[in-house]
This record gives sequence, structure tokens and C-alpha cells, in this order.
Amino acid sequence: MRDVLIIIPTYNEIENIENIIISTINLYPTINILIVDDNSPDLTSKKVEDLKPKFKDQLFLLKRLKKEGLGTAYVAGFKWALKNKFNYVFEMDADFSHNPEDIKRILEPMLENNYDVSIGSRYIKGINVVNWPLSRIILSYTASLYVQLITRMNIKDSTSGYICYKKTVLESIDLDNIKFTGYAFQIEMKYKSYLKNFKIIEVPIIFSDRLFGVSKLNGSIISEAIFGVIAMRIKNIFNIKF
Repeated sequence: MRDVLIIIPTYNEIENIENIIISTINLYPTINILIVDDNSPDLTSKKVEDLKPKFKDQLFLLKRLKKEGLGTAYVAGFKWALKNKFNYVFEMDADFSHNPEDIKRILEPMLENNYDVSIGSRYIKGINVVNWPLSRIILSYTASLYVQLITRMNIKDSTSGYICYKKTVLESIDLDNIKFTGYAFQIEMKYKSYLKNFKIIEVPIIFSDRLFGVSKLNGSIISEAIFGVIAMRIKNIFNIKF
């Protein structure tokens, strides 16, 4: 796991950050974690700084000046990962909605069968979501069906944020040209990987809603996803760079 980096973006995750770091490293003692914090008012970054001596050369912190969106946080993390020569780069939430125990299962197809992108999927085997209200399940599942219809990608969970990319995938994508910051960012990354013919697999996971902290989902993020998918598909049809 020395060549694996877990990127965890944070904004006001003081209630979760210590537990997610300790739990993940306890499971995988040689793994690496990069926290990308958007200047959280609750001092999430301070908690990470306090933990760094305990996990020397494994726990890293990238502090940004302000909240700029999930997509830009991950792009910053991807660039850091490439600069530091990690071969496998994960996206993972801080709130335990993504179970750290699934890291090994998501990584296995890449190590054993040479997949380039491995997605922790809520919908590859039915609907595996715990503690979400029915309205949010319907919204998320319908969004994935919508993306399949518009993009023609055979991906059941295109908005999943639990995913691993090979270094070669990130190197091939123009990270400075990523347009979206919310759910559409997750779709855009998968769509660009798909258009470049990388091998993509979905691994079933069980997604549990956060116990602590507040979800960052809002109306503007949903709107970006709805109209962003159409824009990406149109640009692809007319061979316009996006």
C-alpha cells in the first residue's frame, strides 16, 4: 500500500477526521492519506496537524485559503499525488459513508486484472444505501440512470465519490480543464476516462449516510449535474474539447 494515496477533502469535518484517519491507517499500516482542507472554520486542519507526528511520512495536509468546491479540492489532490509519484489514487469521504474496509476490494481489480479505474458502486447490485431518506435515494439513483442515458456509459453509479484512479489515467486528463465542482465533477472524471478507453470496473459497496456533520449537497450542485451532463455530451458529439 506504499504506492496508494487516499485523498480526503474536508470542510468542517472536525467530528470525523481523527477517526477516519486512524481507522484507515489501522487497517492498512503502510497506506498514505492526503487531507485537502478548505480552511474549515471548525479547525479541521488543526486536528490533522496534531495527528501528523503520529503518522510521520503517511499523513499529509494541503490547506487551501477558502471553500472552492469538491472538484477543485480533488484536482489539487490529484496534482499533489502526481507530483509525489503515487501509482493508485483514491477519492474518499471523511464521514465514514465510504467504509475504509472497502479500499482493498476496490483496489484488487486494478492489481489483479489491470483495470485503470475502479468505482465503489452503490447500484451495481441493486440499491445498497443505508440511512438515506427515500427522496435522496430516488434523486441519486435517478441521476445515475439519467447519466447513463445521456452519456451512453455503462456505469451504474456515475456520481460515486468512492473511486480509485491509476496514475496513468490522471496523467492523461487535462486537470486544469476540469469544469465542474460538485456531483458533475464525479461524472466528468468518469466520462473523460471512458472516452479515453480506460478499463473501468464497478465494485459493489454499501454506502452509509454520515452520523456526524452536515451534508454539503445543495440545489446548485444538483443543477450543475443535470445541465453539465448535457453540455459534456453535446461537446463530445461535435468534437469540442471539454
